[in-house]
Amino acid sequence: MTRIVVFGAGGRAGRAVLAESVGRGWDVTAVVRDPARHADLSADGGRVTLAAGDVTDADAVARLAEGHDAAVHAAASLSVPAADFFPAAASALLTGLAEAGTARLVAVGLASQLPDVTGRPLIDAPGYPTEYRDFMLGHGAGLDVFRTAETTVDWLVVAPAGDFDHGGTPAGGYRIVPGDAAARITYADLAVAVADEIEAPRHHRLLLGCAAGVSAGAR
Repeated sequence: MTRIVVFGAGGRAGRAVLAESVGRGWDVTAVVRDPARHADLSADGGRVTLAAGDVTDADAVARLAEGHDAAVHAAASLSVPAADFFPAAASALLTGLAEAGTARLVAVGLASQLPDVTGRPLIDAPGYPTEYRDFMLGHGAGLDVFRTAETTVDWLVVAPAGDFDHGGTPAGGYRIVPGDAAARITYADLAVAVADEIEAPRHHRLLLGCAAGVSAGAR
C-alpha cells in the first residue's frame, strides 16, 4: 500500500494530488497550516488523514513524513516573501525527509524556470508576464536549493510547461515538453504526472515541464 504525505494539501494543486492519489487507492497524510479550515479534505472514506504542519520546519517535516513512501510539496505562502519561503521549504524538506527515511519528493513548480526550445528560461523571454516576477524568482530560489544540495532524497519538480488551465476539461494525462508560454494543463492532469512519478519514478533531480495531452509511455 502506497502512503504519501502532501504538504500544502489545501491548495488547488494539493487537492488535485489528493484526488488522484485516493483514486489510486493510496493512503495520504494531508498537511495544512490550519486543519479547521480544511475539514472537507478528510471526507473520502478514510484514505486521507488531515494534519497540521509547517513545510519550512524540518523537524515537523520529519515527524509528518515518517512511515511514508513519498512526499509531495504543493505549499505556498502569501504571508512570507517568496524569496524566503521557497528556499526555506526546500531546505526543510530535504533535511526532514532524509531524517524520516522518505526517499522520494515530487514538488509542484512553475513554468518560469523552464527553458524554452532555445534553452532560455521563460522568465527571461521577451514579453513574458512580470506581474508575479518576485513569486517566480522565489520558486527559482527554491529550485536552486534542490539543485545544489547534497542529499539522499530523490527529488523532482513538476511544473506546467506554460501555465495552469483553471477552467478547462482534464485530458486524462500529460505530455512532457520544453517551456512554452502558450502551453496549458489542468491541475488534475498535472496531478497525474505527480502520481506517476511517485508510482514509477522516471525522472530524477530536475525540473520537468508538462502540457495537456497523453504521450506514449506517459503512464
